[in-house]
Amino acid sequence: MTEDRIVKSIELNAPVARVWRALTDWREFGEWFHVKLEGPFAVGQVSRGQITHPGYEYMNWEAHIVRMEPERLFAYRWAQPISHDKEFYPMDYSREPTTLVEFRLEPSPGGTRLTVTESGFAALPDDRRERNFRANDGGWAQQMKNIEGYLAEKP
Repeated sequence: MTEDRIVKSIELNAPVARVWRALTDWREFGEWFHVKLEGPFAVGQVSRGQITHPGYEYMNWEAHIVRMEPERLFAYRWAQPISHDKEFYPMDYSREPTTLVEFRLEPSPGGTRLTVTESGFAALPDDRRERNFRANDGGWAQQMKNIEGYLAEKP
């Protein structure tokens, strides 16, 4: 059985307000996350876009924004499709199970400690639980590097 949650933390050399903006401004989020979003994030709304990472441009991005507590917590639910392979990739996420992604910010001596937690894998169907957990674990490791690099380039 795969664990239920992924947790990744990083110390960022930027103030909390700057990290918050990189997370919650839809244009900035899109730059480091590699997604072209259609518009701003709003609690209770669905955010949609297109992945721009080379080789994954066929993938949609869709997240239900569940919480935005300024400079503390940004959270959304997103779908866990049966496959990320192009030939099996669903273009409609409405029936796919979801996991919860939470970005937590805390002041630290060097700037900001950012922790991302994705939970809910234990509730996924057997045919995707372990594969999605592994894929997302690697994906979050990369996204932490992405936001770190982005903030270094655009302080």
